[in-house]
Amino acid sequence: MVSTDRPSTPPTRAPPNPITPEQVRRMEESRLKAKALRQQNVGQAPPSKPTGAYPVPLAGQKRPHPSSAVVPPTSRDARATPGPNSNNGMSAAADTGIRAARKFQKFVEYDFSKMTDTKGGFMTAEDDPGNRALHAPAGPDGEAGKPEGMSLKEWEHQQLRRRLRDARAGPYEPGLSILDAGEKKQCRECGSLELDWQYDEFLKCQVCVTCKEKMAEKYSLLTKSEAREDYLLTDPELKDEDLLPRMEKPNPHKSHWHNMMLFVRYQVEEYAFSERKWGSAEALDVEFERRKQEAKDRKDKKFKSKLNELKKRTRVEAYKRGRAGGGGEFGDVIGHGRHEHEWGRSIEDPETGMSRKRCEECGMEVEELEF
Repeated sequence: MVSTDRPSTPPTRAPPNPITPEQVRRMEESRLKAKALRQQNVGQAPPSKPTGAYPVPLAGQKRPHPSSAVVPPTSRDARATPGPNSNNGMSAAADTGIRAARKFQKFVEYDFSKMTDTKGGFMTAEDDPGNRALHAPAGPDGEAGKPEGMSLKEWEHQQLRRRLRDARAGPYEPGLSILDAGEKKQCRECGSLELDWQYDEFLKCQVCVTCKEKMAEKYSLLTKSEAREDYLLTDPELKDEDLLPRMEKPNPHKSHWHNMMLFVRYQVEEYAFSERKWGSAEALDVEFERRKQEAKDRKDKKFKSKLNELKKRTRVEAYKRGRAGGGGEFGDVIGHGRHEHEWGRSIEDPETGMSRKRCEECGMEVEELEF
């Protein structure tokens, strides 16, 4: 037996205003008239517009494939080459099926054989043929590079000769001349005429290579730092070339640092031991020890000052902690009784410069706090 309480779908109701057959006939006639009018307008379109490129699809028709449509003259396709018999400048080459990406369909062709390299606007060797710096790049030391047309062996030979000429070594070393008989310079030790030209020219010292190597403790070279620290000379004295001749050489540690200043040892000692400076070697030693002791005293004084400051901070912190905790202080007797200090008169400590006081009963000594 079927229950009558089960919900059921209500029957379909007819629209309140149903469409009559006459209305359906009028709607179909209007649609056909609009379709005919649209076809007539498409056929009468002006020929100047490229209607064949992208034809408007009719109702119920699909848009034709681009390959079957007429290509407009403004379109450039890399797959086809212009031909003489084509209407739009493109040949009727068969489509291979491979199409370029959309962003690469429009491009510009360049003939690189007809282009000119302007070197980015910089001057070239053609602009200034007389400029040697434009023909060959500069080397790491700032000198001009290898010229064009020169072999590598010839270039190395030329560089070697340039270095020997700058150092006055080998064939470029200064020699003896019989024309300078009245101005001949001799070695101050052995009287030889073959002098070291660097010592003679820069250091005003006439000595030969043999004597220089034999008496190295006298003719050795000192740096500016060694002359200042060992002989206690000042910078103005070391910079005075009339007082102490010097020779400059590139710094071996860093190439971009200042050049080294080299001095002959015997010239530095003669000036340092003379009456113009210290007077003798013993006076120099006394001055050296005095400055050494002064530096040590300054260091000790600084250390004691910092130590006293540390002691003060430590005592103040211990005093504050004791007052906050309520416990006993240093020197109190452990047990039932308490010891009370009886401080005497404050006495200044000559070593630390602080005031000290002593308990007359237990002998405890403390330093007075300064808040």
